Amino acid sequence: MSIVVTGATGQLGRLIVESLLERGVPASEITAGGRALERIADLADRGVTVVPIDYTDTATLDAAFAGADVVVLVSSSEVGQRFAQHTNAIAAAVRAGVGRLVYTSIPKATETPMLLASEHKATEDSIVASGLPYTFLRNAWYTENYTPQIPGYLEHGVVGAAGEGRVSLATRADYAAAAAVVASTSGHENAIYELGGESLTLTELAAVVADVTGSDVAYTDVSEEALNGILVGVGFPGPVAAVFADVDTRIKAGDLHVTSGHLESLIGRPTTPVRETFAAAAASA
Repeated sequence: MSIVVTGATGQLGRLIVESLLERGVPASEITAGGRALERIADLADRGVTVVPIDYTDTATLDAAFAGADVVVLVSSSEVGQRFAQHTNAIAAAVRAGVGRLVYTSIPKATETPMLLASEHKATEDSIVASGLPYTFLRNAWYTENYTPQIPGYLEHGVVGAAGEGRVSLATRADYAAAAAVVASTSGHENAIYELGGESLTLTELAAVVADVTGSDVAYTDVSEEALNGILVGVGFPGPVAAVFADVDTRIKAGDLHVTSGHLESLIGRPTTPVRETFAAAAASA
């Protein structure tokens, strides 16, 4: 079997390659691609084929996808440009006759009005229209989206617009393990997995931060408009601030609360406890 992982120079993509190796997939059957190849030179030393992949350069996509049984299309990090980039990758997969596309999406992609979901929905629709067999991994929020903010939480508390909505959290490694399972085993053709781990409110998240740091940390709920202003004030570009303020509103509506159990089922174990991840982050800060 030949498995290609795009975005392998990024955090999730690299972890997917690592998970494939841990599962016993021979390194000779794995191709890891991205733009900053120096970040994955060590994977080449372990026998993984390392190639350039740039979603804006169709020649790199054609070369990387040739002969692939499975392509794990890790979604682009460039919000606003994702769909065009993904379209290039899908077209290259069709030209190469790829056996199956595994795409990392977002929960309820076809239903939620979340701004961050629009390009995922368009990508899913494009993959279905391509006629290629597919698997959609609709990843909820990464615990690591919050852990880098611990210093800010200690200074200002947790501020958001999520009310008492729940967000389902798992580590990148948890999601990567699921992707490795789906990419390396059969029975996932045209399947859609809603993936998420432990679900917390931001009030409960603040309590976790307080617990692992021994500090007084509370959650302050504000309006989406106010949160947008706060994000702009700390340096987020306006369009990016709007996207992330909207995420909190969609958490409040339940759009990142996942109860399917698909993630634990795929990886064969409980997801990493949120407290454990925060404790490790706090200890290394």
